[in-house]
Amino acid sequence: MDRIDRKRLLKILAYLIFFILIVHFAANKFYWYYSLWYLDVIMHFLGGIWIGILYFYIFPSKESSLNAVFKMLFFILAIGIGWEMFEMLVNDVIAKNPFDYLDTFSDIFFDLFGGLCAILYLHPWRKKPS
Repeated sequence: MDRIDRKRLLKILAYLIFFILIVHFAANKFYWYYSLWYLDVIMHFLGGIWIGILYFYIFPSKESSLNAVFKMLFFILAIGIGWEMFEMLVNDVIAKNPFDYLDTFSDIFFDLFGGLCAILYLHPWRKKPS
């Protein structure tokens, strides 16, 4: 892909974040996070995709090196770890729930996996269909 259309990326970012927010609010209202164990996995995957697309929107690059991929993954990892720290704070201070290492590692893994899918789709090494 020679050039990523920034308007198109902005639309995708807006649609995806609104979808994530609507599902998140519905999941909290109807207790889907407790009744559908896999919803948290899906939400972190979608969040990872969103962060990956956001990276391309903020830092447009034609660079196709492995170094660029690591920068993108580091960005996604930093946001994912920041979100997990926020969740830990909310769970410990407000909800008084015990910390769950397995859930945290799973969340970060799916953040990265979603971001990797965004990278593989949007990265400049992809060729336009002819």
